[in-house]
Amino acid sequence: MGTTDIAHASEVRAGERFEFGKNWQRFLSVLNPERIAQAEVSLKTALRVESLEGLRFLDAGSGSGLFSLAARRLGARVHSFDYDPASVACTTELRRRYAPGDPNWTVESGSVLDAAYLGKLGTFDVVYSWGVLHHTGDVWRALANAQRLVTDGGTFYIALYSAEMQKDPEFWLRIKQEYNEADSLKRWRMECWYVWNYVMCRRIWRLPHLIKRIVEYRFSRGMSFFADVRDWLGGWPMQFVHDQEVVDFLEGKCGFKLVNIKTGEACTEFVLYRPPVAAVSAALPA
Repeated sequence: MGTTDIAHASEVRAGERFEFGKNWQRFLSVLNPERIAQAEVSLKTALRVESLEGLRFLDAGSGSGLFSLAARRLGARVHSFDYDPASVACTTELRRRYAPGDPNWTVESGSVLDAAYLGKLGTFDVVYSWGVLHHTGDVWRALANAQRLVTDGGTFYIALYSAEMQKDPEFWLRIKQEYNEADSLKRWRMECWYVWNYVMCRRIWRLPHLIKRIVEYRFSRGMSFFADVRDWLGGWPMQFVHDQEVVDFLEGKCGFKLVNIKTGEACTEFVLYRPPVAAVSAALPA
């Protein structure tokens, strides 16, 4: 067991970290070609491309590995890493299933907070980190570390839990802590509580709406409704950020240009472009 795995196991035992990887292992049981295709569509739409052929793609916090797989199928050379050993196992399993022995897809254990590890990776044309950096325990350091991996002329595609989308962020932080300290039965009850209160809105007549949402959820990035419910309730550690603070940091301090911003139920997606050094120099006054 590596140093990262030991640290992760210790945090889980102390109730300080949700086992994201175990949730993703359950998701793999429902993964099918349709969901994979939806993940590809999601990537192409967000990045405004039809192909990633010849590009280097970093999946920082690969989780299930679905988007690493989607990027590889779109032609990218992919490097995936995750802090959670079960997530590393999930990504490795997808590589085994769909790209066995592929030299253009590597999977490793690593942390976005580990500057020494990141320093060995080089830079990438696309750095992708969806719903990850706010779960590190230090979102701003994670953001600063990840953006350094974007090459000149490259794209940074991230999603972060938005403080604007929540009426009471502190309430949800308490819920997440409670979920992580709970046994399996209490977790199931909390999942039912969430669905009843926040999806069905305490109205039994909304049951068809719930069923429709579950069925159609695969069209949302190819994901699973129940996997995302568990991820939302259990996602710990956790920090909310203000959208404008993220933009100010990445544009004002890191030299990116915002291409697109998209708000969702909880996360805000940011797609940013790092201009080449020559372009920046040309824009400066003489």
